[in-house]
Amino acid sequence: MSFLDRRGFLGLTGAAGAGLAAAVAGLSAAPAQATGKLPADLFTLGVASGDPLPDGVVLWTRLAPDALAADGLGGMPRRVVPVWWEVAEDPRFRRIARRGLELATPELGHSVHAEVDGLRADREYFYRFRAGDEISPVGRTRTAPDFRARPNSMAFAFVSCQNYPTGHFTPYRHMLEEDLDLVVHLGDYIYEGPAAGTIGRAHLPAAEIFSLADYRVRHAQYKTDPDLQAAHGRFPWAVTWDDHEVENNYADEISEDANQSPESFRQRRAAAYQAYYEHLPLRRAALPRGADMRLYRRLRYGQLAEFNVLDGRQYRDDQVCGGGSSTGCADALDPSRSMLGAEQEKWLLDGLTNSRATWNVLAQQTVMARADRDPGPGLLLPMDNWNGYEPARQRIFDRVAQRRIDNMVVVTGDAHCSMVADLKQDFDDPASRTVGVEFLGTSITSGADGADMDARGTEWLASNPHMKYYNQRRGYVRCTLDRQEWRSDYRVVPYVTTAGAPVSTHASFVVESGRPGVQVDRLS
Repeated sequence: MSFLDRRGFLGLTGAAGAGLAAAVAGLSAAPAQATGKLPADLFTLGVASGDPLPDGVVLWTRLAPDALAADGLGGMPRRVVPVWWEVAEDPRFRRIARRGLELATPELGHSVHAEVDGLRADREYFYRFRAGDEISPVGRTRTAPDFRARPNSMAFAFVSCQNYPTGHFTPYRHMLEEDLDLVVHLGDYIYEGPAAGTIGRAHLPAAEIFSLADYRVRHAQYKTDPDLQAAHGRFPWAVTWDDHEVENNYADEISEDANQSPESFRQRRAAAYQAYYEHLPLRRAALPRGADMRLYRRLRYGQLAEFNVLDGRQYRDDQVCGGGSSTGCADALDPSRSMLGAEQEKWLLDGLTNSRATWNVLAQQTVMARADRDPGPGLLLPMDNWNGYEPARQRIFDRVAQRRIDNMVVVTGDAHCSMVADLKQDFDDPASRTVGVEFLGTSITSGADGADMDARGTEWLASNPHMKYYNQRRGYVRCTLDRQEWRSDYRVVPYVTTAGAPVSTHASFVVESGRPGVQVDRLS
């Protein structure tokens, strides 16, 4: 059975977090489930795994026989329910590697986060849960290589922006055919708005969401999608959020709605953060403390790759100059402003400096490369991404240049398009040092079908010589890396407003180890 020791429990608790920490420890104000019969169909939301280590992973499920019940309780009684889990070396569970028990509590929506250890490094495993007489679907996962290992290669895919009413999650169906060690989700896992959609998939609840019950129902609705659920059950995931998991374009404790008080917004953020934790395979270290939740972290794949998973929303300064695209915004050049907050920024810079990995990956939310939309001599820059936080971006680039940090690769979501760019130490000088490469991935469905090119792409490619590629179709990016080369394949579908779209590789790009800058390998 997995319980917190006293030190771990106290480390999680506080005035705002004690109740949830107690729930994680199996302590609940609700009575234990003893002889009462549980509802049928407990595992409607499937299973998932995440944040792999060399000796284990976190396993997730949520008991929800009536997943879309408006009260957010998932059709479960207000009881503590024991949930057994098993991890095996084979899909028929003949060779059991580990097993244990977690207590699913109503305080955490009867979600289960089982932190499994004692597994072998760089191995495939299968897992399942049991509650009452029911057994969950079988999931597949994989541990990371030993930290000291030098694996020959790894493969992962990154995704973002899956708006349920605007399209079918077809890209995930094609992802199931890939041989991946990891899936990285870069934000906008749900959308908070009331959109009705045009493909027969309307949001529940029908209005914009604010309460814990609302956010639980919205997350559960997304999890009922069979393609998303299958992708979770097939690969371990590493997740981070952007804005729509709470509210569009929020910054730290500042709402987009100027009429919403900071206290009211903190309450909304606390509800959103708790529901996010309840529905994703996150470790206990990410347990929310009220409106605060430590999400940035590091994942290592031996000495081949180190993933810095960033949080670009919770700690940022507010957007300036109206938050949209701006020309000559002096406030954006204020060096005191930060995208990541002082603590996370120091953590990132120290991690990059001390890394011994071949590839140093920043998994983050918003466009980092200069994204000028003025084809003339002026600059028209968006204020919600790193272009509105230029000194903070420069601090990262300067550290990489000064310490000669090799092979920084930034993977990005948010923009509903694909883009590839060299990251220049000085964007005003195209001949300046290239400090890294950015691969921006398109959305799963946000923006509906999209197109190969749009006005923004035309402007970007005309105004930014460091940008090498643009496309606005939907899909995901598959990355394969070894000690000599990084390869990114842009996998796109022609439509999402109708189910069943085929997938193709629209473009491929290569980065050679020790040679900053991206090279085109294939372009359709």
